[in-house]
Formats: sequence, structure tokens, C-alpha cells
Amino acid sequence: MFDYVGRHRIWFSASAAVILVGLVFLAIPGVGLRLGIDFTGGTLAELRFDGQPSTGQIREVLDAKGLGGSIVQKVGTDGHGALIRTRALSAGQRAEMFESMEKSLGAYKVMRLEEVNGVIGKELTRKALLALVVANLGMVAYISLRFEFKFAIAAVVALIHDVLVTLGCLAMIGLEVNGPFVAAILTVVGYSINDTIVVYDRIRENLKSAGKKQLSETVNRSIAETLTRSINTSLTTLLAVVAVLVFGGQTIREFAVTLLIGITAGTYSSIFIASPLWVLWKNKERGAKARPRAA
Repeated sequence: MFDYVGRHRIWFSASAAVILVGLVFLAIPGVGLRLGIDFTGGTLAELRFDGQPSTGQIREVLDAKGLGGSIVQKVGTDGHGALIRTRALSAGQRAEMFESMEKSLGAYKVMRLEEVNGVIGKELTRKALLALVVANLGMVAYISLRFEFKFAIAAVVALIHDVLVTLGCLAMIGLEVNGPFVAAILTVVGYSINDTIVVYDRIRENLKSAGKKQLSETVNRSIAETLTRSINTSLTTLLAVVAVLVFGGQTIREFAVTLLIGITAGTYSSIFIASPLWVLWKNKERGAKARPRAA
């Protein structure tokens, strides 16, 4: 049987290396996580064209004006409306953008023009962090009641691992993050904890009949018994995510990439981080109890 627990140093070192490199990228000004206008603020314009330009055509005009990375969404069902979110523009820059739109895509009406305040982004960040904290506290309470407190802490450490790996990888590839990124991170947390709970359930069942077997042997067996389920579930989910990434268009690219990285990290941590960490903690506790007290 493959020794998942015995090789914990390999798994922990690999994760630490990825997280460390990611933190370095996050710390470098201008290189780390690129925040979109949902976090930093910017200009929002809703246009209604006489024609029916595609989002790709609109994006080409924006790219030509140095506004690459802008978010373009179709509005309505008739194909004439478009919602554009880009970085903050001065009155002159907006006029140039609108002039280029008319020259390239035909006449249109400005239905809405707003400046998105960066304060909204700060509030979004605060609520996202609050949601993560509340979710983790809820999971600690649930897992502690269903299993034990040490299981809960190991699971939360694995979740922190998943978030840090995802953030680090996004920083490495220079992906811009917007509002959907928050939803993707919360989805990753939910997916990862579900996978971890499946392994924990099997460990608990096997412990009932383990007898005098070593704890690591029982956990290795439990991981092996749930491995096929974990991998098959993850691959099925990733196939759907890849399809969204390939065919979903620019608008949800960041969401799909975040899910792709996060689900992969979550599957890894459920197998190689959470359970081995629990075994190490449990063995340390047993060793401390077995040592005779000093007179």
C-alpha cells in the first residue's frame, strides 16, 4: 500500500514551495495580483448600438485605445446592448473611446455612464474576507461535532493551503481578478472541504475495526479507498470547468481559471495535506501521553 502519511515531508515541502513562490509574486509591486475595477474602481458605460456588434468587436476597439483587459458584456436579448467596464477614464479619454466606437461599430446611444468608486472594492474585499472567516468558523464547529477538533483544524489548514496556492498561481500568471473571483474562491473552499470530509468519514469507519494497527496504516488505507472517488469527481468537475474556460468567453475567464487552479489544489490537499497533518498531530499527542512524567 502506498505510504501517503510516511511521505508527508514531500507533500508539505511541495506545497510550501508553491506557496512561497506565490507569496513572492504577490509581494512584488506591479507583478502580483492584478485587481480589476470591481476592487479598484473605474468607468462603467452601457451602450445601445443601432447594429449588433459582438463582444469581440467591441473589445478590439477598446484594445486599440489601450484599454485591454476591459470587461464587455452583452445586455438584453436583441444583441444591440453592451455593458463596458474599464479603468477610470477622464472626460477626454471617454470622448475618444466613444468616437472610436462610433467610427468602428456604427451609431449608438449612451444609456448609462458611471464612475465606479474604489470604496466599493474595499467593501467587497472586506465582505469577502468576512465570508471566508465565517465559513471557516462554521466548518470548525461542524467538523468538531461530527469528528473531533483536531480533524477540524487540519481541514482548515488545508483550506488555507488551497486559497494561498490559488492566489499565488493567479499572481504568477498575472490574471486580473474581479467580482466573480470572490465567488470562485468560496466555491473552491466548499468543494475542498467536501472532498476532505469524504476522506475523514472513511478514516472514522476504519478506525472502528483497526484494532492495534498503527494510525498511519489505517489512514493510508482510508485514503487509498477514497482515492478513486476523489480523482474521478475532480476530473469530472474539471472537464466542465475547462469547457467553460474554452467556450465561455472573456467575461468568465478569470472565474474559470480560478476554479481550475482551486479545485486541483483542493483535491491535492484533501489527499496529501489534511489527513497526514491530522496523523502527525495525533501521534504527537499520543507520544506526549506515553512519556513518563518527571518526578
